[in-house]
Amino acid sequence: MWYSYVTVSLIVLIFGVILARAIRIVPQANAGIVERLGRFNRVLGAGLAILIPFIDRLRPLIDMRERVVSFPPQPVITEDNLVVSIDTVIYFQVTDPKSATYEIENFIQGIEQLTVTTLRNVVGGLDLEAVLTSRDSINAALRGVLDDATGKWGVRVNRVELKAIDPPASVQESMEKQMRAERDKRATILTAEGEKQSQILTAEGARQAEILRAEG
Repeated sequence: MWYSYVTVSLIVLIFGVILARAIRIVPQANAGIVERLGRFNRVLGAGLAILIPFIDRLRPLIDMRERVVSFPPQPVITEDNLVVSIDTVIYFQVTDPKSATYEIENFIQGIEQLTVTTLRNVVGGLDLEAVLTSRDSINAALRGVLDDATGKWGVRVNRVELKAIDPPASVQESMEKQMRAERDKRATILTAEGEKQSQILTAEGARQAEILRAEG
């Protein structure tokens, strides 16, 4: 009798393992790559999927939503040989799960390395003043290059943002001094204009008083 119970238990266990390996549920906004005997078989969308146990393998799921990656600050040399530190934020989305799996080992690392290279090429052709005042055009140039390059990886770059551009400390200090000088200059001009208007009003008042006295 006990032998029968053991046999039934083993059968149930084996059946459960097979069933667990055969049935997969892919969550919404995800995709799965199925390999059969080590070769690509198909792409699974969201929902229930049936696999052949021990023959099919489901690779780690790929998030199909737009993702945001912030890369560490990168030192970049401008055309006038100044080193600036630039933080970059990339908004991207996987559009082809198969290419994202097989065309590159790690597409996020690939995007990071490509961003660094492209950033150095773009910023290296601009002087510091242009870098500080042309953020939108730099963003657009980076996005265009990155989107073209990552297309073969099944990735679309939607947006690139330069989060921070930090010039060398000496340049920052010089810029702050210039800004303070400009503020002081504007304050001096405003004070002088105020004093001038006050003198004009005082003189006008005195003139009107003289006229009234003469008429009286």
